[in-house]
Amino acid sequence: MINYLISMATFGAIYAMLALSLNVMWGMAGMANLGVVGFYAVGAYISAILTTRLGAPVALGLVAAIIGTAVVSALTTLGLARLRDDYLAIVTLGFAEVVRIVAENEAWLTRGTDGISGIPQPLKSTLGPDFNLAYLIFCLAVLAATVFVLERVRRSPFGRVLRAIREDAQIAAFSGKDVLVFKVKAFAIGGAIAGLAGALYGHYSSYIVPELYVPLLTIYIFLALSAGGLGNNWGAVIGAFVVVFFLESTRFFVEIIPWLSAERLAAVREFTVGLCLLLILIYRPRGLLPEPLPRLAGR
Repeated sequence: MINYLISMATFGAIYAMLALSLNVMWGMAGMANLGVVGFYAVGAYISAILTTRLGAPVALGLVAAIIGTAVVSALTTLGLARLRDDYLAIVTLGFAEVVRIVAENEAWLTRGTDGISGIPQPLKSTLGPDFNLAYLIFCLAVLAATVFVLERVRRSPFGRVLRAIREDAQIAAFSGKDVLVFKVKAFAIGGAIAGLAGALYGHYSSYIVPELYVPLLTIYIFLALSAGGLGNNWGAVIGAFVVVFFLESTRFFVEIIPWLSAERLAAVREFTVGLCLLLILIYRPRGLLPEPLPRLAGR
């Protein structure tokens, strides 16, 4: 049971990284990105290929995942940043599907539907049974560092410009800000965080396969950010852990409702998760931790 809880906490930390990634792009800059899972996959495959095919150390794989995904995100944004929000969301969803299909078909690079196995797990031979706990601590440390950096970003002039673009891009441009450059930077930062999350998952599970990177994961991250508090980094973290808690706690429905088939149980799980998050949004429409709004002078 302890190992199960440690594993779920690790997944919660990784989901929190994805929620923070989306918060930079959508919560701060106002760009709805339905392709977060695509950047997550890119980071996972970059690190996995480097460490399994080329024998690179895990640290280099993580750094390469951050840089590589940031570059992919920036290049993607250059062609999409001028789209309206609804079109941007649709095209980024298509981007994520392209990444998954490429991973399925380019077997010479990604081993196709067989996936990449044997991804190195740092210090597992040394730590033995303590590996899971040590990796959880490592993921939490990375998450804490990410939150610290993003909080500095949110309070910086750069963060204020992103929020101005979110509220009205035309007024921000009229004020002399290069909206396209700021959007590209926001996407690059968010993509880098998603790529790091993907690499962390790969080195934890030691196995990745294209079918892991389906659009449903992006929906979970959107739910996490919406429930936690759009625009609030701490809200993104709390929302991610709440979603993981709902997803995993509903697994035990099989003991409560034993007459349900596996297919019906999956449907009940999805319904329960959606209902719980819907209730949160009804009673807390701005999320569990709403974005802190600046006070006007004299108020």
